[in-house]
Amino acid sequence: MNPHPAIPPDEIEFTAIRAQGAGGQNVNKVSNAAHLRFDISASSLSPEIKERLLKLGDQRISKEGVVIIKAQEFRSLEKNRSEALRRLEMLVASVAVLPRKRRPTKPTHGSVKRRLEQKGRRAEIKAGRRSTGD
Repeated sequence: MNPHPAIPPDEIEFTAIRAQGAGGQNVNKVSNAAHLRFDISASSLSPEIKERLLKLGDQRISKEGVVIIKAQEFRSLEKNRSEALRRLEMLVASVAVLPRKRRPTKPTHGSVKRRLEQKGRRAEIKAGRRSTGD
């Protein structure tokens, strides 16, 4: 299985919007922020990846199953588009590889022995604090 599935460009919708924040006149007159929309259920991704993406508790995924990414770091629209696309690819790649199953292990004999010795030392310290009650 390919760890980084390709996302066809025709499934991604880009919109140029005005960036927020400080930036003077440039930010007020130029639409250079990129707004990316990607519908998970209508995409050509494998069903397993779609399911894992929809289960992901990411705030960029809406209740309708649409990934919405806004990139506005750069002054160039092209750089912001490529940044938004990179973030989408990272999101998909994060669920493309299954995490390894954890195999439970037993504590070693030495670690159990050290723990019980420490418990005994601690119990003696606390027993020494008790009043005799005479």
